[in-house]
Amino acid sequence: MRETDAIAEARRNLEVCNACRYCEGYCAVFPAMELRREFTAPDLGYLANLCHGCRGCYYACQYAPPHEFGINLPKVFAEIRDESYREYAWPQPMARLFERNGTVVSVAAALMVALVMIGAALLVAPERLFGAHQGAGAFYAVIPHNVMVLLGGATFGFALLAIAVSVVKFRHAIGGEGPVAKPFAKALHDALTLKNLGGGGHGCNDRDGSFGTTRRRFHHALFYGFMLCFASTSIATLYHYVLREQAPYGLLSLPVVLGTVGGIGMTIGCAGLIWLKVVGDSAPVSRRLLGADYAMLVLLLLVAVTGLVLLAVRATPAMGITLAIHLGFVLALFLALPYSRMVHGAYRLVALFRAAREH
Repeated sequence: MRETDAIAEARRNLEVCNACRYCEGYCAVFPAMELRREFTAPDLGYLANLCHGCRGCYYACQYAPPHEFGINLPKVFAEIRDESYREYAWPQPMARLFERNGTVVSVAAALMVALVMIGAALLVAPERLFGAHQGAGAFYAVIPHNVMVLLGGATFGFALLAIAVSVVKFRHAIGGEGPVAKPFAKALHDALTLKNLGGGGHGCNDRDGSFGTTRRRFHHALFYGFMLCFASTSIATLYHYVLREQAPYGLLSLPVVLGTVGGIGMTIGCAGLIWLKVVGDSAPVSRRLLGADYAMLVLLLLVAVTGLVLLAVRATPAMGITLAIHLGFVLALFLALPYSRMVHGAYRLVALFRAAREH
């Protein structure tokens, strides 16, 4: 990583923390910090992505604002994480485009919805777009299956490739040696359970100086809801190509059940995390990043809500227009994935793996 103001500020903060060590048992960051006497830019990128933003160290710190030292690790680490996403993003021109990604995500979502809507209006007769369709292949009477596969596959495939390249670049930058299998299993366990948002069992500082597990629960709802939706789409693909069954599927079919539960989980998780941002203490937060955070959470929420609405209206004349809107938001999400905070899960897993190898 390059030397930036955030890197310099984090180095100053950690030099004080390394001398104090009051927070050494709080999370994975402090044991990793204590192994170092000097902090290079890649070291700070690693520690920033190891941080889960629980804010426990901020409220415990005797040198936090208004003390003259002004130690505020959650805020400066959030800024470094954002810099690391842009530093290692691929391709770089897209990263620069999304640098102000609060605005760009919103514009991308609007454009994708508009394009899908315009395409549906131009390519589909009005009686088909606004008609009631039921039975196998009803969705494809509005938007052909091949068009869905081409648009969805191209955008999602690009997103996966871009994320993979950026994560490999980050992994190479932060380095690390040691065993692989056992540390990776530990890192995966810590990532999937959000161990570092557990605060050692008593919770973290979700809103203020009091402890709680609210943020951890909302994160779990969003992550596992997203994964259930992905599983639903994957199983639906098997239904289509292996079992030769066309969507929409029955209400009690596996794709529909998984997608419904996943959509509800995503809705609860997104709404809850937005609420926590609104009511939470703004002191340990980087205001510069709030627009991007809200934009991505709102986009995820729109994907989940429009998916649930589509399920509810799929046998009515509202299905065609709802399908076009839902697909527009999905395409916008795929386009934004590699250049938004959604990559933090992959970066954090790499950082947790590095930490596990060090200990």
